[in-house]
Amino acid sequence: MKKHPAHYLSSALLGLALGLPVYGFAQAQANRVDETTLRAHLALLSSDLFEGRGTGQRGGDLTVAYLETQAAVAGLLPVNGKSYRQAVSINGIKSLPQASSLRVESAGKQLSWNFGNDWIWSAGDAMALHQFDHELLFVGYGITAPEEQWDDFKGVDCKGKILVVMVNDPQPTAEQPDRFGGKALTYYGRRTYKTEEALRRGAAGVLLIHTDVSANASWDVLKNGGMGEQFQLANKDAKGLALQGWITNAAATSLFSAAGLDLNALRQSAEGKEFKPVAINARLKGEAKSQVRQLEQFNIAGIVPGTDAQLKNELVIYSAHWDHLGKQEGTGDQIYNGAVDNGSGTAALLAMAKAAVQQPAKRSQLFLWVAAEEQGLLGSAWYAAHPLWPLKQTAAALNLDTLNFVGRTKDISAFGADRSDLIVAAGKVAQAMNMTIAPPRVDVGGGYFRSDHFSFAKAGVPAFSIGSGRDYIQNPEASQEKARGYGKRYHQVTDEYDPAWDLSGMTEQAQFTLNLGREIANAVKMPVWKENDPFAKARQ
Repeated sequence: MKKHPAHYLSSALLGLALGLPVYGFAQAQANRVDETTLRAHLALLSSDLFEGRGTGQRGGDLTVAYLETQAAVAGLLPVNGKSYRQAVSINGIKSLPQASSLRVESAGKQLSWNFGNDWIWSAGDAMALHQFDHELLFVGYGITAPEEQWDDFKGVDCKGKILVVMVNDPQPTAEQPDRFGGKALTYYGRRTYKTEEALRRGAAGVLLIHTDVSANASWDVLKNGGMGEQFQLANKDAKGLALQGWITNAAATSLFSAAGLDLNALRQSAEGKEFKPVAINARLKGEAKSQVRQLEQFNIAGIVPGTDAQLKNELVIYSAHWDHLGKQEGTGDQIYNGAVDNGSGTAALLAMAKAAVQQPAKRSQLFLWVAAEEQGLLGSAWYAAHPLWPLKQTAAALNLDTLNFVGRTKDISAFGADRSDLIVAAGKVAQAMNMTIAPPRVDVGGGYFRSDHFSFAKAGVPAFSIGSGRDYIQNPEASQEKARGYGKRYHQVTDEYDPAWDLSGMTEQAQFTLNLGREIANAVKMPVWKENDPFAKARQ
């Protein structure tokens, strides 16, 4: 929680709201992203004034008001009638472990698990009260993948049971180096898939076994996200599990040991196609209480109309999520400012919008700040289900999340662009900017499925997130070390803005994104998926 002089913040807020220069902020040149404008928005949005931009919190409300004001100041036009807002209906679920009696029993003995330290759980169906007396069933990776000839369930009835599941997906072998994407994480490895599959099979709940490697995140990261209020879309047809959560590896080991099972041996067994579910001699018992509320959050959308009589009916989307983890209970610093994640993307879109208005393209351009990404891509998923512009007329969605705060690079990341011919446009833009597209990488963390572009891809719109390069121009080794150091601040209170940051690389990343959007917006045809890509079916 960094303090900024009150007079600076108030003056900057007023000046930006009125579109006036603030402490030397210059007017951007036509179609050029202005670094000082980006820095001003970033410093403000990640300050304590916005209280971490939490979903369902005061800081989130302030952020929405700020963004719609700035969208108007930049010259964007509202696309939702006369409003920049798109309401997103959400359920908020706050687990009440102290008021609950939820426990796991094995062989007549209760396992001493502490909420937060050993496990975290929430009601996935937004119900305030659940009674449990349910059998636990280990289902390995919990995957059914016909194209891989893989079925972890083997016809075993999961109805009413609590599934204990490994995260990630089956690892490659010498005989099958490319199964499940090789070392890359596929959607089958994501926790969202595990929950969806458990729901399809009628399970009452799912508990995911955490390890740092398999989850690609520390327990502290999951704990920070899971201890507070959880959110889900409030669609009338939405269904959810009675319980969904995580258990630590130590807790899982104690569970299997108490039941007379060897977890490591079962893990090995789960790496093969012959694996069959194993009943755990244990039950989830007791009462789970939650505090449930319904609320509205808002996506903010503003448009730069296209100039071509026909192509203006088609659209390019630039997106970034405005939310972070907000203000949480506890002692000491309670504000998760989220400067890099994703104050950087939020601010970059504002600076880009200011530039885009100066020089419209043939197709229309939509700037979209989405809500509740940290809660499961909720804002972008809502937009994809309730688009403000027909998805069939949406050429592409370019997303920004966690931008380069280190310095300029010779390269730019276009991971996921190769799923469509967006990679061709990206290469052309990079070359024009004297940059290169960073070499393909193995997506061990399933990054393509974890950011807001994924909501658009699932709906058939060619989409990817523009990432930071790593080939730094100044002090390459020190810069790479600085970039790697962000991992320790990710989803921690220490993700705070530093006035000493060199934002030239962030500005360049934003400029590349805007240039790429213009390239798409001025092209003769809209981008298309590669023929064999699974998202091509949704487009068709």
